[in-house]
Formats: sequence, C-alpha cells, structure tokens
Amino acid sequence: MSRRQARHVALKVLFQVDLVGADPEQALAEQLEETPLPPEGAQFARDLVTGTLAGLRQVDELIQRYARDWRLERLAAVDRNILRLSIYQILHRPDVPVSAVINEAVELAKTYGEAESSRFVNGILGQLARDRAGATADAGASD
Repeated sequence: MSRRQARHVALKVLFQVDLVGADPEQALAEQLEETPLPPEGAQFARDLVTGTLAGLRQVDELIQRYARDWRLERLAAVDRNILRLSIYQILHRPDVPVSAVINEAVELAKTYGEAESSRFVNGILGQLARDRAGATADAGASD
C-alpha cells in the first residue's frame, strides 16, 4: 500500500472541504475514482480525512500556536491543510513515525505549495515534534 498516495488523496479532499465546503465523503469518493488505491490505502486516506476533520479544532489551535504572527485564515490553503493532515497524524496516529509524517508533509508542500512552503511546514512540524518529545521526556523523568 502506498501511504504516500493516500496522503495526496486526503490532502486534496481536505483542501476541497476547506475551500469550497465540499462534502468530505463525496470528495473522497471522487478522489478515489481519480486515484484508485488498494483497499488498505483507501481506508488510510479515509481515516486521515475523518480523523483530521473530527479533530480540527485541536489541530487548528496548534497551528495558531506554532505559526506565530500568522492567523490561520491568512495561511496559504495548501500549507494550512498539509499542517492539519500532519498534525492530526502526529497527535493521533502512533502507527506512523513522526519523522515519516514530517518528511511526507515536506514532500506534499514541495509538490503543491509555494517556493517557501516546504520550509514553513518543516519548521512548524519540527518544532511541534521537539516540544512533544520534550514533554514526553519531562513526564518520564517525573515518574
């Protein structure tokens, strides 16, 4: 299964939902018609879309916190949705290594974003990952 392809599909769906208020299920069905995936890939894409949308408030709060001096609405829509997809995975998908999430996010930003998108996305996700690793280390030290 190509999780990379599933992430591309999920990003396109999240982008459509964000920009034009598309129905997530319909947008996902259309994307899967356009980019057929094996069943486990389609399920991974579906899980990414539903999970990201279900946790959108929490994810958007983290984007606001880490994207200093940028309001969420002012971020490029592609960057915003790459961050949403990636932060959801970092927070809620322990089956996906954080380094893989960040690497895939950078590749998505290079493919779909502007010239500086990959650096921006990498910076935010890298800082979030470092902060989470530090918090985990601190919690372990206090046990």
